[in-house]
Amino acid sequence: MLLKDRVLLVTHVRRFAGHGVTRLALAEGAKVIAHDESFAAAAKRKAFDAEFPGARAIAAQEPSKIVEGALKLASRIDALVSNDAYPALRAPLTEARMEDFRAALETMVVKPFELAQKVVPVMRRQKAGRIVFVSSAAPLRGIANYSMYVSARAGTLGLVQSLAKELGRDNITVNAVGSNYVENPDYFPPALLANAEAMRKMTAQIPMGRLGKPEELASAVCFLCSDGAGFVTGHTLAHAGGWA
Repeated sequence: MLLKDRVLLVTHVRRFAGHGVTRLALAEGAKVIAHDESFAAAAKRKAFDAEFPGARAIAAQEPSKIVEGALKLASRIDALVSNDAYPALRAPLTEARMEDFRAALETMVVKPFELAQKVVPVMRRQKAGRIVFVSSAAPLRGIANYSMYVSARAGTLGLVQSLAKELGRDNITVNAVGSNYVENPDYFPPALLANAEAMRKMTAQIPMGRLGKPEELASAVCFLCSDGAGFVTGHTLAHAGGWA
């Protein structure tokens, strides 16, 4: 099994790639510790645990508390999957609101940075670890009028490059999956997928002529958490059907 006996900490599990990664990781033998904003409510945690037997939801929200909570349940963290999402707001440069830009940076750069900062000492003690940022392919080619979103996502990809060089001697790999055009609740929800004209226009932009599936994105993430990716670090894996 690809992830047998590995402990994965997955953030924002109710969003973006969270469900797909959790489902596949469990099937591949991993133990999943899951964070989500909604898990501040005990009923939401209980519902998640029932939906995904073998996974455990934690109530903590701040990065240091998330790591502490995971360690109480599993005593180690073999892989961190930083699964971060923020609306891709359309705004020409001269119309962009700085409060929106700061919020995008906080969600997609600052919080993931802080989470990595808290988990790395754990991985150093273990003498091994995997960090995977679920990000976007948008910085790989740019998108007009989406500079807030694209530049925030680019910050994550720069973090990957720097941390890979910093942590390589600790046997900690750091990578990202640059996703686009993959079915998910944040960017390509069911209502959009049901719009035939919108789908026609979207798929015309994708060399493969279709949207990606959640399980395909999950496969990319889980591979980067596995032994098979032991010599892969500092890499952004474009996962966008040839769009980037």
